[in-house]
Amino acid sequence: MTVAWEDVGWEELAPHVGRCRLPVWDCTAGLAAGDGRALLIDAGSSPREGARLREAARELLGGDRRVTYLALTHPHFDHVFGAAAFPDAEVLGAAGLDTVLACEAGELRADAVRNGLDARVAAAAADRLVRPGRLVSGELALDLGGGVRALLADVGPGHTAHDLAVLVTGPPGTPDTVFCGDLVEESGEPQAGPDAVPARWPAALDRLLALGGEDARYVPGHGAVVDAAFVRAQRDALARRFGVS
Repeated sequence: MTVAWEDVGWEELAPHVGRCRLPVWDCTAGLAAGDGRALLIDAGSSPREGARLREAARELLGGDRRVTYLALTHPHFDHVFGAAAFPDAEVLGAAGLDTVLACEAGELRADAVRNGLDARVAAAAADRLVRPGRLVSGELALDLGGGVRALLADVGPGHTAHDLAVLVTGPPGTPDTVFCGDLVEESGEPQAGPDAVPARWPAALDRLLALGGEDARYVPGHGAVVDAAFVRAQRDALARRFGVS
Protein backbone atom coordinates (compact mmCIF):
# COMPACT_ATOMS: atom_id res chain seq x y z
CA MET A 1 0.00 0.00 0.00
CA THR A 2 1.23 3.51 -0.82
CA VAL A 3 -0.23 5.10 2.31
CA ALA A 4 -1.34 3.58 5.59
CA TRP A 5 -4.98 2.57 5.88
CA GLU A 6 -5.52 4.95 8.79
CA ASP A 7 -4.20 7.87 6.73
CA VAL A 8 -7.41 7.78 4.69
CA GLY A 9 -9.69 6.89 7.61
CA TRP A 10 -9.81 3.16 6.93
CA GLU A 11 -9.38 0.21 9.31
CA GLU A 12 -6.64 -2.29 8.44
CA LEU A 13 -7.83 -5.88 8.81
CA ALA A 14 -4.72 -7.53 7.33
CA PRO A 15 -1.74 -6.16 5.36
CA HIS A 16 -3.70 -6.58 2.13
CA VAL A 17 -7.28 -5.82 3.22
CA GLY A 18 -9.14 -3.02 4.98
CA ARG A 19 -12.51 -1.42 5.32
CA CYS A 20 -14.20 1.86 6.17
CA ARG A 21 -17.46 2.59 7.94
CA LEU A 22 -19.31 5.17 5.90
CA PRO A 23 -21.20 7.99 7.64
CA VAL A 24 -24.97 8.26 8.23
CA TRP A 25 -25.91 4.58 7.76
CA ASP A 26 -22.64 3.10 9.10
CA CYS A 27 -22.37 0.96 5.97
CA THR A 28 -19.12 -0.92 5.40
CA ALA A 29 -17.04 -0.78 2.22
CA GLY A 30 -14.01 -3.05 1.91
CA LEU A 31 -10.89 -3.16 -0.23
CA ALA A 32 -8.64 -6.13 -0.98
CA ALA A 33 -5.41 -5.29 -2.83
CA GLY A 34 -3.06 -7.72 -4.49
CA ASP A 35 0.08 -6.99 -6.48
CA GLY A 36 -1.80 -6.35 -9.70
CA ARG A 37 -5.53 -6.15 -9.05
CA ALA A 38 -7.87 -4.71 -6.42
CA LEU A 39 -11.39 -5.61 -5.31
CA LEU A 40 -13.80 -3.16 -3.69
CA ILE A 41 -16.71 -4.60 -1.74
CA ASP A 42 -19.80 -2.35 -1.94
CA ALA A 43 -19.93 1.21 -3.21
CA GLY A 44 -21.80 3.40 -0.75
CA SER A 45 -25.10 5.26 -0.81
CA SER A 46 -24.62 7.84 -3.58
CA PRO A 47 -22.39 8.67 -6.55
CA ARG A 48 -20.60 11.24 -4.37
CA GLU A 49 -19.92 8.65 -1.68
CA GLY A 50 -18.72 6.25 -4.37
CA ALA A 51 -16.36 8.95 -5.66
CA ARG A 52 -14.91 9.36 -2.17
CA LEU A 53 -14.33 5.61 -2.00
CA ARG A 54 -12.67 5.73 -5.42
CA GLU A 55 -10.28 8.47 -4.29
CA ALA A 56 -9.44 6.65 -1.06
CA ALA A 57 -8.72 3.48 -3.04
CA ARG A 58 -6.53 5.47 -5.44
CA GLU A 59 -4.46 6.83 -2.54
CA LEU A 60 -4.13 3.41 -0.95
CA LEU A 61 -3.20 1.62 -4.16
CA GLY A 62 -0.86 4.33 -5.44
CA GLY A 63 0.42 5.18 -8.88
CA ASP A 64 -2.10 4.71 -11.65
CA ARG A 65 -3.64 1.62 -10.04
CA ARG A 66 -7.39 1.58 -9.60
CA VAL A 67 -10.19 -0.71 -8.53
CA THR A 68 -10.32 -3.71 -10.88
CA TYR A 69 -13.42 -5.44 -9.49
CA LEU A 70 -16.47 -4.15 -7.60
CA ALA A 71 -18.53 -6.73 -5.71
CA LEU A 72 -22.05 -5.71 -4.62
CA THR A 73 -23.21 -7.78 -1.65
CA HIS A 74 -26.94 -7.13 -2.10
CA PRO A 75 -29.40 -4.73 -3.77
CA HIS A 76 -29.94 -2.03 -1.14
CA PHE A 77 -29.31 1.64 -1.87
CA ASP A 78 -26.62 2.17 0.77
CA HIS A 79 -24.50 -0.55 -0.87
CA VAL A 80 -25.10 0.03 -4.60
CA PHE A 81 -25.89 3.71 -5.29
CA GLY A 82 -22.18 4.62 -5.50
CA ALA A 83 -21.30 2.05 -8.16
CA ALA A 84 -21.42 4.57 -11.03
CA ALA A 85 -18.18 6.09 -9.65
CA PHE A 86 -16.29 2.99 -10.89
CA PRO A 87 -16.82 2.93 -14.67
CA ASP A 88 -13.61 0.96 -15.27
CA ALA A 89 -14.30 -1.80 -12.75
CA GLU A 90 -15.88 -5.14 -13.52
CA VAL A 91 -19.04 -5.27 -11.39
CA LEU A 92 -20.05 -8.58 -9.83
CA GLY A 93 -23.08 -9.69 -7.85
CA ALA A 94 -25.14 -12.71 -6.94
CA ALA A 95 -27.27 -14.26 -9.64
CA GLY A 96 -30.49 -12.28 -9.97
CA LEU A 97 -29.04 -8.98 -8.75
CA ASP A 98 -29.08 -7.61 -12.28
CA THR A 99 -32.83 -8.14 -12.56
CA VAL A 100 -33.52 -6.37 -9.27
CA LEU A 101 -31.45 -3.35 -10.25
CA ALA A 102 -33.05 -3.23 -13.71
CA CYS A 103 -36.65 -3.55 -12.53
CA GLU A 104 -36.76 -2.00 -9.06
CA ALA A 105 -34.84 1.27 -9.39
CA GLY A 106 -37.93 3.20 -8.35
CA GLU A 107 -38.34 1.23 -5.16
CA LEU A 108 -34.64 1.63 -4.33
CA ARG A 109 -35.00 5.39 -4.81
CA ALA A 110 -38.11 5.48 -2.60
CA ASP A 111 -36.41 3.40 0.09
CA ALA A 112 -33.41 5.74 0.07
CA VAL A 113 -35.68 8.77 0.52
CA ARG A 114 -37.60 7.04 3.32
CA ASN A 115 -34.27 6.49 5.07
CA GLY A 116 -33.20 10.12 4.76
CA LEU A 117 -31.29 10.44 1.49
CA ASP A 118 -32.00 13.71 -0.32
CA ALA A 119 -34.67 13.10 -2.95
CA ARG A 120 -32.65 14.70 -5.77
CA VAL A 121 -29.56 12.66 -4.88
CA ALA A 122 -31.64 9.49 -4.71
CA ALA A 123 -33.24 10.18 -8.10
CA ALA A 124 -29.86 10.84 -9.74
CA ALA A 125 -28.37 7.69 -8.20
CA ALA A 126 -31.33 5.55 -9.30
CA ASP A 127 -30.95 6.88 -12.85
CA ARG A 128 -27.27 5.84 -12.83
CA LEU A 129 -27.69 2.38 -11.32
CA VAL A 130 -24.97 -0.01 -12.45
CA ARG A 131 -25.94 -3.62 -13.03
CA PRO A 132 -23.33 -6.36 -12.58
CA GLY A 133 -21.65 -7.58 -15.72
CA ARG A 134 -20.75 -10.91 -14.13
CA LEU A 135 -23.16 -12.88 -11.96
CA VAL A 136 -22.09 -15.39 -9.34
CA SER A 137 -24.09 -18.59 -9.00
CA GLY A 138 -22.24 -20.78 -6.54
CA GLU A 139 -18.68 -19.50 -6.16
CA LEU A 140 -16.20 -17.45 -8.17
CA ALA A 141 -12.45 -17.22 -7.37
CA LEU A 142 -10.42 -14.10 -8.17
CA ASP A 143 -6.62 -14.01 -8.04
CA LEU A 144 -5.58 -10.47 -7.10
CA GLY A 145 -1.85 -11.20 -7.25
CA GLY A 146 0.84 -11.49 -4.60
CA GLY A 147 -0.88 -14.39 -2.88
CA VAL A 148 -4.09 -12.41 -2.28
CA ARG A 149 -7.26 -14.17 -3.40
CA ALA A 150 -10.96 -13.50 -3.12
CA LEU A 151 -13.74 -16.07 -3.22
CA LEU A 152 -17.16 -14.65 -4.03
CA ALA A 153 -20.01 -16.88 -2.88
CA ASP A 154 -23.74 -16.67 -3.50
CA VAL A 155 -24.72 -17.70 0.04
CA GLY A 156 -28.26 -16.33 0.13
CA PRO A 157 -31.11 -15.85 0.14
CA GLY A 158 -31.45 -14.35 3.59
CA HIS A 159 -31.29 -10.61 4.19
CA THR A 160 -32.37 -10.33 0.54
CA ALA A 161 -32.96 -12.82 -2.24
CA HIS A 162 -29.48 -12.11 -3.64
CA ASP A 163 -26.82 -12.09 -0.90
CA LEU A 164 -23.15 -12.30 -1.88
CA ALA A 165 -20.31 -12.91 0.61
CA VAL A 166 -16.62 -12.35 -0.09
CA LEU A 167 -13.81 -14.35 1.53
CA VAL A 168 -10.39 -12.69 1.22
CA THR A 169 -7.29 -14.80 1.87
CA GLY A 170 -3.67 -13.72 1.80
CA PRO A 171 -0.19 -15.18 2.06
CA PRO A 172 0.45 -17.74 4.80
CA GLY A 173 0.28 -16.27 8.28
CA THR A 174 -2.30 -13.59 7.45
CA PRO A 175 -5.87 -13.84 8.75
CA ASP A 176 -8.82 -14.61 6.50
CA THR A 177 -11.54 -11.97 6.20
CA VAL A 178 -15.18 -12.51 5.29
CA PHE A 179 -17.27 -9.57 4.10
CA CYS A 180 -20.82 -10.54 5.02
CA GLY A 181 -22.95 -7.75 3.65
CA ASP A 182 -26.09 -7.31 5.75
CA LEU A 183 -26.44 -11.00 6.45
CA VAL A 184 -24.61 -10.00 9.64
CA GLU A 185 -25.05 -6.73 11.54
CA GLU A 186 -23.25 -5.71 14.71
CA SER A 187 -24.47 -2.17 15.36
CA GLY A 188 -28.12 -3.15 15.59
CA GLU A 189 -30.56 -5.99 15.11
CA PRO A 190 -30.44 -7.48 11.58
CA GLN A 191 -33.02 -5.78 9.39
CA ALA A 192 -35.61 -7.94 7.65
CA GLY A 193 -37.37 -5.79 5.07
CA PRO A 194 -39.98 -6.86 2.52
CA ASP A 195 -37.32 -8.42 0.30
CA ALA A 196 -35.87 -10.61 3.07
CA VAL A 197 -36.25 -14.39 3.01
CA PRO A 198 -36.43 -15.14 6.77
CA ALA A 199 -36.92 -18.89 6.45
CA ARG A 200 -33.60 -19.16 4.58
CA TRP A 201 -31.53 -16.67 6.59
CA PRO A 202 -30.15 -19.10 9.22
CA ALA A 203 -29.03 -21.47 6.45
CA ALA A 204 -27.27 -18.56 4.71
CA LEU A 205 -25.31 -17.91 7.90
CA ASP A 206 -24.42 -21.60 8.11
CA ARG A 207 -22.94 -21.29 4.61
CA LEU A 208 -21.14 -18.11 5.65
CA LEU A 209 -19.55 -19.90 8.62
CA ALA A 210 -18.54 -22.82 6.42
CA LEU A 211 -16.92 -20.34 4.04
CA GLY A 212 -14.79 -18.58 6.66
CA GLY A 213 -14.36 -21.16 9.40
CA GLU A 214 -13.67 -20.55 13.07
CA ASP A 215 -10.61 -18.32 12.75
CA ALA A 216 -11.72 -15.79 10.15
CA ARG A 217 -12.66 -12.20 10.85
CA TYR A 218 -16.24 -11.47 9.84
CA VAL A 219 -17.07 -7.96 8.61
CA PRO A 220 -20.76 -7.06 9.00
CA GLY A 221 -22.55 -4.75 6.63
CA HIS A 222 -22.98 -2.38 9.59
CA GLY A 223 -20.89 -2.31 12.75
CA ALA A 224 -17.65 -3.61 14.20
CA VAL A 225 -15.73 -6.65 13.00
CA VAL A 226 -16.87 -9.84 14.74
CA ASP A 227 -15.83 -13.47 15.10
CA ALA A 228 -17.44 -16.79 14.24
CA ALA A 229 -19.05 -17.06 17.68
CA PHE A 230 -20.91 -13.79 17.10
CA VAL A 231 -22.14 -14.95 13.69
CA ARG A 232 -23.29 -18.26 15.17
CA ALA A 233 -25.14 -16.48 17.99
CA GLN A 234 -26.84 -14.17 15.48
CA ARG A 235 -27.76 -17.18 13.38
CA ASP A 236 -29.44 -18.82 16.38
CA ALA A 237 -31.22 -15.59 17.33
CA LEU A 238 -32.60 -15.24 13.80
CA ALA A 239 -33.76 -18.87 13.85
CA ARG A 240 -35.69 -18.19 17.07
CA ARG A 241 -37.01 -14.87 15.76
CA PHE A 242 -38.39 -16.42 12.57
CA GLY A 243 -39.31 -19.81 13.96
CA VAL A 244 -36.97 -21.86 11.78
CA SER A 245 -34.29 -24.41 12.62
